[in-house]
Amino acid sequence: MIGLEVEVLDHSDKGLVGLVGRVVWETKNTFVVESSGRELTVPKQQGVFSFKLPNSGYVVKMLGDEVLRRPEERVKMCGDAR
Repeated sequence: MIGLEVEVLDHSDKGLVGLVGRVVWETKNTFVVESSGRELTVPKQQGVFSFKLPNSGYVVKMLGDEVLRRPEERVKMCGDAR
């Protein structure tokens, strides 16, 4: 997710709803989003996010609860899905 443009569509922390920025870091439980020159830590849990995919114009909607894993763990999951 690092490098993608993200928007917080819904969240248990209503102060985060509408946040738009770029993911600059990701942990198991959070995204760090750069927005308006600030870096904000956004919990994945109980959040709904949209990610704009580069060069395609596609936008992907994702539930934060579904990606409560480290990025490297998600890659391993994809390999097991074959």
